[in-house]
Amino acid sequence: MSKVIVLTGAGGVLCSTLAIALAEKGHKIAILDLKKEAADEVADKINAAGGTAIGVEANVLKRDSLEKAKKTINEQLGSCEILVNGAGGNHPKGTTSNTHLLEEDLENNEADFKTFFDLDTEGIKFVFDLNFIGTLLPTQVFAKDMIGKKGCSILNISSMNAFTPLTKIPAYSGAKAAVSNFTQWLAVHFAKVNIRVNALAPGFFLTDQNRALLTKGDGSLTPRGNTIIDQTPMGRFGEPEDLIGTTLWLCGEGSAFVTGVVVPIDGGFSAYSGV
Repeated sequence: MSKVIVLTGAGGVLCSTLAIALAEKGHKIAILDLKKEAADEVADKINAAGGTAIGVEANVLKRDSLEKAKKTINEQLGSCEILVNGAGGNHPKGTTSNTHLLEEDLENNEADFKTFFDLDTEGIKFVFDLNFIGTLLPTQVFAKDMIGKKGCSILNISSMNAFTPLTKIPAYSGAKAAVSNFTQWLAVHFAKVNIRVNALAPGFFLTDQNRALLTKGDGSLTPRGNTIIDQTPMGRFGEPEDLIGTTLWLCGEGSAFVTGVVVPIDGGFSAYSGV
């Protein structure tokens, strides 16, 4: 049965892949992104393949922007029945230079070197806002469309960082932990109005945001990239297509009694002790 599905951050690598996969199942897709041209590019690809999609500019941190997007979607596609909160990301100002603090680090005066004590509160606030508030606000705006309907659900994007924080990125790890916690809270809160709420927890996927951290210009792995592969039993990074099966399941009737779960998609990373 065709549904109207709204995806935020859908101009990016991962959520554009999910949008295309959902469109192939006959759903009507609203591609939301801060960059209108990125949203339109994905929508055009879906429409060219015979699907139904529109690109909509939206800032997930501004309610008026989301309300404007909702009005456009309601007029052109109908009311939202499934929401995928895909907007998120990290910021260099919420990231330390090294995995561990050493005494001599306190004497390092290099311009770009950051210890825990140098983390910028504004950078950390940006990461928390983008990931947590950027999940909460779209939910407040679009979930109202779902009240009184059947088969509606919300899919958040958490991360393996939410289970065990990764070194260097305390802001992103903490923000994604908040998304996982919010997923469980919202699943309980919405249970009586028949809105299911679940989340994906991707492991390591190469995206535009992390490619430079994990790979070199020639395509070989950086030291951090090698560490990740060594800790991933399947021995590779995730491909965007690896998220499709779980997304279709959680957005479909086959998971009608599933709510409040955060599903790891990580090639075994979370199962491996390192020994």
